[in-house]
Amino acid sequence: MRILMVAPPGAGKGTQAERLAQHFGIEHLASGEMLRDELAAGSETGEKVRPYIDRGDLVPDELVLQLVLDRMLAAAERGGYVLDGFPRTLKQAHATDQAAADHQTAGGTDARLQAVVHLAVGRAELQRRMRARGDADGRSDDTAAVIAHRLEVYEAETEPLLDYYRDQDLLICVDGERSIDEVSRDLIAALDRAVVRQ
Repeated sequence: MRILMVAPPGAGKGTQAERLAQHFGIEHLASGEMLRDELAAGSETGEKVRPYIDRGDLVPDELVLQLVLDRMLAAAERGGYVLDGFPRTLKQAHATDQAAADHQTAGGTDARLQAVVHLAVGRAELQRRMRARGDADGRSDDTAAVIAHRLEVYEAETEPLLDYYRDQDLLICVDGERSIDEVSRDLIAALDRAVVRQ
């Protein structure tokens, strides 16, 4: 199973991605976690991405692509993946599609997406969740000003992915404002139906 989670910050995509990865026995590839690991390690990549994360801006494509694509292709060889937080722009989506096509052409297993999950959550609920997370975890990207900016960036840069994947008949929309268990149940059922159709 090869899945992409597309949702605004605070929608619960990390939580649901972990559950899907466990349910389907595939790898959870969270770009935000990868970037925060680079920050914590004080790596050269971490220092390059720090100002973007602190401001709530998207990290430049060249930094994210090199970090995620190799892991995505390797995970496809091991049975599948859940991409969480990448791709976030149409340019990244095109690069991901091309990497998967090149991988298959070179004799690798199919790495192309089978389903794209969108968790629909209203702006007020997103802000509430992120403020609570920021208070609990002390994350630099969950302050009120950065939250507002991150939602604006999502709307401008990432929301266009919904039409892109809808046109490919990959998009599955689920109401993300319900309990974690209800969302998980509906996601798994929708993904099972999507794979049967293929």
